[in-house]
Amino acid sequence: MPRHLTREELKAGLPEILASPADEGVLQGIVVRPASGQRQEPESCAISLAGGVRGDHWVKGCWKSTEDGAPHPDVQICIMNARCIGLIARERANWAPAGDNLFIDMDITPGNTPPGTRLAIGTAVIEITDTPHNGCASFIERYGRDACIFVNTGDGARLRLRGIYARVVQDGAVTVGDRVTKIP
Repeated sequence: MPRHLTREELKAGLPEILASPADEGVLQGIVVRPASGQRQEPESCAISLAGGVRGDHWVKGCWKSTEDGAPHPDVQICIMNARCIGLIARERANWAPAGDNLFIDMDITPGNTPPGTRLAIGTAVIEITDTPHNGCASFIERYGRDACIFVNTGDGARLRLRGIYARVVQDGAVTVGDRVTKIP
């Protein structure tokens, strides 16, 4: 892993993150987490209402569950802006440890993709939820304390730089390079 960037270096990269396309982006990476700490990076995968990202541990249970103990659909898929993880991780090979399922080159700030926004990716459709996504101790370990502060506080929190959660509303397949389009 390359050296961690300072808060000042990260803040200097904010204009590039904010220049992400608003209405049509690109899926730049897919990560499946079969178990805690494990990462696979397929070129394509199925996503579904029943299982989330195929092979991901979400279906086995996660930090948020429904009253009956099932994994909560509001945290089914983790998404992060590709430009943001690119800045933080510095090398493409270091994106997967972030633990997000989809890395998209698209503006995912609340002003552009508020909860309820639907995105078409490949043949699937997902809907942004209102569950906050925050950096944690693992994020600090992987990318440094300054990166976690950058995404979790001030502008980073307001702009949802750590990412967003979504639920599947239409089963389908997604492939790296697919267009990501806001559905009006």
